[in-house]
Amino acid sequence: MNSNLSIHPEVQNARVNNLPIVALESTIISHGMPYPENIKMALRVEEIIRAEGAVPATIAILNGQIKVGLTRDELQELAQSKDVLKVSKRDFGYVLSQKKTGATTVSATMLIAEMAGIKVFATGGIGGVHRGAEKTFDISRDLEELANVNVAVVCAGAKSILDLGLTLEFLETKGVEVLGYQTKELPAFYSRESGFDLDYQMDTPEDIAKLIHAKWSLGLSGGVVVANPIPKKYSMDAQKIDQVILEALDKAQLLGIKGKETTPFLLSKIKELTQGDSLDANLELVFNNAKLAAQIAKFYVMI
Repeated sequence: MNSNLSIHPEVQNARVNNLPIVALESTIISHGMPYPENIKMALRVEEIIRAEGAVPATIAILNGQIKVGLTRDELQELAQSKDVLKVSKRDFGYVLSQKKTGATTVSATMLIAEMAGIKVFATGGIGGVHRGAEKTFDISRDLEELANVNVAVVCAGAKSILDLGLTLEFLETKGVEVLGYQTKELPAFYSRESGFDLDYQMDTPEDIAKLIHAKWSLGLSGGVVVANPIPKKYSMDAQKIDQVILEALDKAQLLGIKGKETTPFLLSKIKELTQGDSLDANLELVFNNAKLAAQIAKFYVMI
């Protein structure tokens, strides 16, 4: 195991005894939601995973130390701090060497999860190809790590602020399976519908666990996207949310928002424009993904 990792005792016990573990990212805490909703969400997600019989491992960098599994106090610190850096692959060297505190993106969390031997990861939505990427070349690092890192990512699809069609094309080119959980249509984060068909529908956590085990047992590298639609009760109207996203994108362009600041700005603006409905949807889809990830992890360790 990498010597830079500090493993929480609960997570270490699970590793030693081949118990199911679910990795969790931390940018959703520091950059994805406001306080106190973010800490309530983080604690609830961990509760859901434990209720399903798995061990949660929230991943972050605190004072230059990579943490795999956080204490309640550490979660609180991350939720309230105003100067948490958003860490992707290119940021590790700086954050560790300068003893900074950073929240890990999907891509960074995947890298650390693989270092710690964790195979299943739950998040809200993955990054992808941004709208207008044919001019800006703005493509999330998440897609490159999905192509190379052996971790299954349970999500509500790619964030709907992205170009979903180009995101699927990129993943196909990289050989990444995108599985629809009990659906043949790619979910679009806030809504269950996107208009994009998927190649594979998987109807049980056990079947998903068998698929990822079969892939990696062949020595094939790369992750798997498990696209888990937001529960019907909380799904937002696809056309309505798309109009809101277009308005938010126009505002971002007007203000010159670019790079890693784009997604947090857009999510905040969408929350404002939907009068908080998007935050409620975001919370519910994260809870839904945590539950499914725990179920997949349980079956995976039994194979």
